[in-house]
Parts: sequence; structure tokens; C-alpha cells
Amino acid sequence: MAHFPMQDTYNANLPPLKALTKRITEAYGPSGYENVVRELIRDEVKDYADEIRVDALGNLIARKKGVGAAPRKKVMLAAHMDEIGVIVTHIDEKGFARFAPIGGVFPLTLFGQRCRFANGVIGVFGRETKNSTTSEITLNKLFIDVGATSKDDAPIQVGDPAGFWREFSDLGNRLVAKAMDDRIGCVVLIQVLRELKQSPHDVYLVFTVQEEVGLRGATTSAYGVQPDLAIAVDVTGTGDTPESNPMAVQLGKGPAIKVKDAGMLAHPAVKNLLADTARAEKIPYQFEVLTGGTTDAMAMQTTREGVPTGCISIPTRYIHTPSEMIDLNDLQNAIKLLVAVLSKPVKLD
Repeated sequence: MAHFPMQDTYNANLPPLKALTKRITEAYGPSGYENVVRELIRDEVKDYADEIRVDALGNLIARKKGVGAAPRKKVMLAAHMDEIGVIVTHIDEKGFARFAPIGGVFPLTLFGQRCRFANGVIGVFGRETKNSTTSEITLNKLFIDVGATSKDDAPIQVGDPAGFWREFSDLGNRLVAKAMDDRIGCVVLIQVLRELKQSPHDVYLVFTVQEEVGLRGATTSAYGVQPDLAIAVDVTGTGDTPESNPMAVQLGKGPAIKVKDAGMLAHPAVKNLLADTARAEKIPYQFEVLTGGTTDAMAMQTTREGVPTGCISIPTRYIHTPSEMIDLNDLQNAIKLLVAVLSKPVKLD
């Protein structure tokens, strides 16, 4: 009989970038409750930033001062810390909890999955089965089972938020975790700060809050930073799985440079800057046109009198599920691309 090692064996002694991805993706942090993730990231960047602060909404802003004479351009990179989740709206007499979504939760992905509350309690998503079929999975027919036998012994209460719970999995070049959206963008920003030796620009790396519920953190932080140039780092879907909707993005073909999504048109000069730099540095890349969804780039683009804005996307399968998949090479190349862009003067012709 063939023997397959347990998951812990796969994840043992991970290389630094994979280990960082595991730590950041497994952290608890639904929209509005990003404090655990924020403290993890603060610890990762504190030795590399010239200034770190947290604004009133909870965005973590790490600044790396540029070299050379002032005035220097202010370049803002943004990735959001929050993940989608659920929040308890009612607990019945038997201890089963009803809930509302935090962000874009798909009912199809929930049944039988697990969630984790801030106090560490694990819940299982169950569904009403009486007079229903397996195709009838809607949020109002689902509940959370935390193992309670009554309302009084339930270890959670109304108003408690939860995030999905799945362990990080290392599949070699492919990595799987909950909350790749957008913790993998946070990993990119952390690594860019570590690897960027110097820049002619003042670089603001902003780890934003509440993106999944309306780009709120990017709205406030961009207003405060007042950048001359802004780039979001987020995930995007792919067209490389069986019978998927046609899309010219694949895992392993390089970071995707956004052209358009449902909320924004990338500034042509920023798009060209990213593509020209990738070609010059021989970094593989793809162009992305996303027909649904948007990113922090939309909020940054429209702050104050407007900001030239673009977006680098990490191709990701199974977005907004507990098992989002990326390719390690796309992650590494996104980091290389941003370090190359920030290392040189920027001209937006």
C-alpha cells in the first residue's frame, strides 16, 4: 500500500517566502477585525521601514524614504489585510448560529466547511435539509454548528465575526490557502520593502483594511498619503481550469498587469510603466481584463483630484473560497517587478 505523508510533513521546514505566506494567510482577520494580521505584518516590516504608523481606520502605513534631493515623488503601494467572513446574527435555543456575510461569500462554498472565531472557537457550516435539495444552498438556509447543546453554553454571541479556516498547503510551485485574497498582496509588499535597497521616491507601503466591504481603507489612506503614483497589489481570477469562462490569465505565466476591471480603468502610463519594466527586466507578465470585481486601485485612483493608478494582480484560482491557489513563480515575479519599478525614476509620459 502506498504511503502518503501527512500535511505537516509537506509544510515542515518551509523556505522563507512560503513560511511567510503560511503565517500571513492563516491569520484571523475578517473585514473590520484586522488587528491580528496588522501586528504580524508590523513585526515583519519594522526593521525595514523608516516610519510606521496606523491611521484612524486601522490601515498600517510603512514609509521608506527616498534618496536624492526633494521634492521626491510619493509612490503608494496598497494590499488589503482583510478577508471575507461571516458575523453571527442569531443563536437559537439549541446553540446553532445564524449569520450574515462579511464581503462576497458564496453559499455554494460553505456547506461542510469550517470557520474560526476570534476566540479560537471552530464552527462547521451546516444546512437545512428538510424539503430541500443539494442545489438549494442559500445563506438563509445555512447555520454554524460550534458544538453547543444550547444557547446558554454557546461559546459565541451575536455580533461575533468569523473567518474561514483552512491550513496553508505547499504543493511545490502551487500554494493553497484561505485568504490569499489579499494576504498574498501583503506578502508582496513585505518582500518589496525587504528587497528594495533604495529608491528615488518616497515609498508608502499601505496594508489596508475593509477592502472586501467597500475599499474603505484605501479610500482614507490614499486621502492621507496624497500619492503622486499608486499601485494596488491584489488577486485576479484565471481562465485555465476546465470549462472556465474565457480569460487570458493563467497560473505560472507571470503577474497580471491590470488593464481594466469592473471598477476602474488603469492609467495607461502606469500600465505601460509596469509592462515596459517587465520586458526590460525579462520578467514574464500577462495583461488582465477582469469583467467583475475591483480593487483598492479604484479608491486610490479617485482620491482628491485623482491619482495615476495601476494594479498588479496575482493569478488565483478559486477566489473567495477557503482554498485559493496561486503559483510561487507569479509571486516571486510580482516582487521582482515592483522592486525594479521603484528602483528607478518614474516618468509617466
